[in-house]
Amino acid sequence: MRHYLDFEKPVAELEGKIEELKHLSDAGDLNIAEEVQRLQTKADRLLRSTYAKLSAWQKTQVARHPQRPQASDYIAQLVTDFTPLTGDRLYGEDRAILSGLGRLGGHACVVLGQEKGKDLTSRQTHNFGMARPEGYRKAQRLMRLAQRFGLPVITFVDTPGAYPGIGAEERGQAEAIAKSIEVSLGLDVPVIAVVIGEGGSGGAVALASADRVLMLEHAVYSVISPEGCASILWRSADHAKDAAEALRLTAQDLHRLGVIDTVIEEPVGGAHRAPQDTVATVGRALQGALEERLAVPRGELRQQRRQKFLEMGQAGLG
Repeated sequence: MRHYLDFEKPVAELEGKIEELKHLSDAGDLNIAEEVQRLQTKADRLLRSTYAKLSAWQKTQVARHPQRPQASDYIAQLVTDFTPLTGDRLYGEDRAILSGLGRLGGHACVVLGQEKGKDLTSRQTHNFGMARPEGYRKAQRLMRLAQRFGLPVITFVDTPGAYPGIGAEERGQAEAIAKSIEVSLGLDVPVIAVVIGEGGSGGAVALASADRVLMLEHAVYSVISPEGCASILWRSADHAKDAAEALRLTAQDLHRLGVIDTVIEEPVGGAHRAPQDTVATVGRALQGALEERLAVPRGELRQQRRQKFLEMGQAGLG
């Protein structure tokens, strides 16, 4: 059953009427194909016009859509011979981050992905995509493994942020995130990240300190959530819409700023309407970015990555 966002209500009403007419058509001899086609054309046009002018807050809602494809979907469809590797060898396993070895387009690589879960049980299992310190230390372990064997690193970013619980703080959450960024920036193998949904705060940067950062058209990427920002600046989460605009968290804004490198187009109506097509499109973009980086000598990768981050944000919004 399709989940509709608040701003999609006019589309939901039209598509609801279409379904009702289809059931009537199936139940009797009424020929209503023309009416169904007319309504479908109207719904498609409305959907296209709606998604052509989404606000930053609406894009945030799309990025959080519960039916949006997640890291596990991308890994299942794009990565062959995937072998999970678990545990940080220090404390335990964190299932908020999927990790392992596999092949992308024939290239052996290390894969890391933040997984939110798709129903209540799996969301609890994956802690809603909010990693604890052991998750980031696991990521560091696999990055070092990639360095040792000369394997590129592919990351799928989708998290509201790192887990803020007391236990996570006691085990050194801030240090684990900072160390993940340090390890990633220090690699001399290609690192490609793609923001597939919500890129929240340091929890996202820990896996997105990459040579190339790709981002889906309706994904978001920011130092803080709109609600968190509003609570700090306005003392009320009711100003989340205003905060979303101020944060410049959309793919389009971030591309102009030079924070991300590529905006990947989504199907009309968002990735959740055509998840397999979205995954395939991301796969092509990932493979192109990976092959481009593999052509760069290992000795130059680290310096180019350093220069990329030093120049970040200088472009301005225009």
